[in-house]
Amino acid sequence: MSHPVSCTLDLDAPGRQVGRLELAKSTNTAGWGREFIPIAIVARGEGPTVLVLGGNHGDEYEGQVAGLKLLRELGPEQVSGRVIVIPCLSRAASKASTRLWPSGANFNRSFPGSSEGSPSEQLAHFLSTVLIPMSDVVIDMHSGGTTSRFLPCSHMHVVDDLVQRRAMLEGMLAWCSDYHFLYIDVAGHGLLPVEAEHQGKLVITTELGGGGSVSAAVHRLAERGLRNVLRHVGALEGEVETRASMGLADAVVIDGRDPDNYVLAPVSGIFETLVDPGDPVEKGQLVGRIHSLELPEQFPAAILAPRDGLVAVVRALSVTEQGDSVVVCGQVIERDALLE
Repeated sequence: MSHPVSCTLDLDAPGRQVGRLELAKSTNTAGWGREFIPIAIVARGEGPTVLVLGGNHGDEYEGQVAGLKLLRELGPEQVSGRVIVIPCLSRAASKASTRLWPSGANFNRSFPGSSEGSPSEQLAHFLSTVLIPMSDVVIDMHSGGTTSRFLPCSHMHVVDDLVQRRAMLEGMLAWCSDYHFLYIDVAGHGLLPVEAEHQGKLVITTELGGGGSVSAAVHRLAERGLRNVLRHVGALEGEVETRASMGLADAVVIDGRDPDNYVLAPVSGIFETLVDPGDPVEKGQLVGRIHSLELPEQFPAAILAPRDGLVAVVRALSVTEQGDSVVVCGQVIERDALLE
């Protein structure tokens, strides 16, 4: 049986190809239509296969720009092995500046997907059964989007397998960001990186800022970090940079694995932050308030730091619903502790 998602490229051919993935869609303007998702493959000789992904969430543009630049600029003469680039997995969401697909689907909660499911599940299934299995390395670029301001960083799950964990730690550090973050799943299952981890891949992910805009510095970090990781895994020619070779101090690794670090709004209202990403905090410190317009005379609800540590994420949107994430903290950890 053929897969409902088709690819216009020969996934095994050498050289440079640019084409698209196609999946069926039915909308108010086209009862019979196709969704086109750009994809490029650049391949030459022996080496790893690296899958580079952006736009998993539509309003996270840092990785989309880095992916588009790589798609345009990468030539076979620069590559050892194969680099597959999909700069934007969620095109309709990107066009609408939304995190979710127009259907309401969260693509990053759609894995491993289903060939008989919704369009988001069909695309997830294609990645899970075709593109991820053929890859040695999976790079999935995220940011805080419009909802959150995240310390620009590469980050990772701390997987059980020590060999895979070491490779992921080294890949994360190769992004050469000032900070790195260790995260857990706090909003359900079905993540793309987790599917790749379960398949034993070297998985490298990011949270490159956010808050509804992208600075020039973050664009530079996205592009430079991506290319350095490709050099680090042996897919791209050139010398691998380190923070030492760049004249920079060691990066700070923030451990966000304690669920208490993820602070949710106790009430709805207007969120006032009293801290910024990177700020140190002490347990019980007032880090934000939520004000009520319905009860303006009422004292605002206090948001307190759950533990000593550093602020990693602050909500970017002022209007806040009860249960929304408002602040995420973490504790500084030595990288060697992750290998014990």
